[in-house]
Amino acid sequence: MPTPHHQANQYLATKVMTASREELRLMLLDGAVRFATQGRDGLAVKNFEQAFNGFTRTRAIIVELITTMKPDPSPEADNTVVEQLRALYTYMISRLVTASHSKDIAAADEVIGLLGYERETWAMLISTVSAEQVRTLSDATTTNVDATERATVGFSARA
Repeated sequence: MPTPHHQANQYLATKVMTASREELRLMLLDGAVRFATQGRDGLAVKNFEQAFNGFTRTRAIIVELITTMKPDPSPEADNTVVEQLRALYTYMISRLVTASHSKDIAAADEVIGLLGYERETWAMLISTVSAEQVRTLSDATTTNVDATERATVGFSARA
């Protein structure tokens, strides 16, 4: 009989395997916020193993976020956003190292705030893109229905 932990892992695996790239990035940001908070909470209660584990997992997620960003290779492309985001993620990693080594809760709080802001921005972007896709699909459907009605009316008039 599967345990609840096993079932949760199966659910998560299914969720990851069926998620879009955008949803995967949002899931990574959720995890980064959760683990950074775990690390910060470990610092607050002087549980340094918890802090280390939380910050280590957060850094691993941030490295994954950095490595999955693909700048446009064309010479005329403006990759400023990619470069700025990489710099921000690198800064977050350095602040996590400071938080971990110096037991600096303020540094951890700064990273949590930045990750939270990034997460909310990404969620809004997904929502906006989804709404635009629905509108585009709706407009295309309406156009197809109108064309079908015109064809049907034209066919009926000839009959």
